Amino acid sequence: METERVTEFPFTHLDRRPRKRARLGWDIPQAPKAQVGMFCGQELGNVTSFASLMAPSDHTTISLFDKEVARNGSPPWREDDKDGHYMFSLGENLTSRYKIQSKMGEGTFGQVLECWDREKKEMVAIKIVRGVKKYREAAMIEIEVLQQLGKHDKGGNRCVQLRNWFDYRNHICIVFEKLGPSLYDFLKKNNYRSFPIDLVREIGRQLLECVAFMHDLRLIHTDLKPENILLVSHDYIKVPDYNKNSSRSPKDSSYFKRIPKSSAIKVIDFGSTTYERQDQNYIVSTRHYRAPEVILGMGWTYPCDVWSIGCILVELCTGEALFQTHENLEHLAMMERVLGPLPQHMLKRADRHAEKYVRRGRLDWPEGAASRESIRAVQKLPRLQNLVMQHVDHSAGDLIHLLQGLLRYDPSDRLSAREALRHSFFTKDNLRR
Repeated sequence: METERVTEFPFTHLDRRPRKRARLGWDIPQAPKAQVGMFCGQELGNVTSFASLMAPSDHTTISLFDKEVARNGSPPWREDDKDGHYMFSLGENLTSRYKIQSKMGEGTFGQVLECWDREKKEMVAIKIVRGVKKYREAAMIEIEVLQQLGKHDKGGNRCVQLRNWFDYRNHICIVFEKLGPSLYDFLKKNNYRSFPIDLVREIGRQLLECVAFMHDLRLIHTDLKPENILLVSHDYIKVPDYNKNSSRSPKDSSYFKRIPKSSAIKVIDFGSTTYERQDQNYIVSTRHYRAPEVILGMGWTYPCDVWSIGCILVELCTGEALFQTHENLEHLAMMERVLGPLPQHMLKRADRHAEKYVRRGRLDWPEGAASRESIRAVQKLPRLQNLVMQHVDHSAGDLIHLLQGLLRYDPSDRLSAREALRHSFFTKDNLRR
């Protein structure tokens, strides 16, 4: 049987990788092509061939993999699809070590497969990156960040754990521990019903601890959202949904909602993570969780993560995204509707791309609205206080005060992750009923 060459890399420090990646969000313009610069304090350049990163002695391991692939059976060679996604069939091998069990998800970056690890005797999640240069480069940055996080997160309690990585048929494959569903998937399967406030508190605490940990390492995630926060466990219980119409029968499945058995979470997807720099003004974050300073082109740093956390906590309390929009002016108008007027000093600092949203020192709304539907979408939003009180029974006051700190317009006034952790919403006083 014909064998193929599989290159598997140990956890060694990479000394060449692109300075920064292109953003992968579907609604975000491409970032500039990676340039020679500084990353982790070392000289970098574009990576065009990852085989060139290996020392000659590393190639002696390939024959061992060749024998294993031959013994366990190698899948037939297939061309990637038109977008560079790896083509596979369930039950096939992904190298001799991993057997493909199911497809867990797909995104701009590639696909995530559930695989059986023959060596460790456990199920793992493998991210198979598209065979496209910029996505391969982004994957190498994600691996570097994961290794840095792993060095300091000894217990592996904050961020998803990197198990392994390798280059297979022109696809960077990143092996992770297998976790439960994302918060978004859980909400979706629960018909977008809100989480209990005590669960929101525990998830919020862990999320802030993870972000504070990253910020201490001078890392900014830049793409925090419910899709990138995973429950550790799949287990859940069903409880009566008292917010539903009382005329519904307990025999009706919609009378019940799901509650995770465990509040434990881990943050994933570090492909957009960057180290703090002075010239960070390109667009980051998925639309609904994007901070105002990013939209206005003012430059951004650690506080953009904190804004995203504020949006996530509101979504967990209500079941729906706070700012459901795909257009910048409408997004800013929604912010003003929920949080009050944007500060004039921020509007004055808007860059040339965002200055069109400002007129006579204020937001050009509703005059600049794209449609009547857009105006109605903004007008139907309640103030933050009213929104929270519609969904939260106890601790509403503390939660509103916390959210007002997380969602301050001016990033220099916004709470830091560590400051937020000291807020009364997370103290023992809130455990009283």
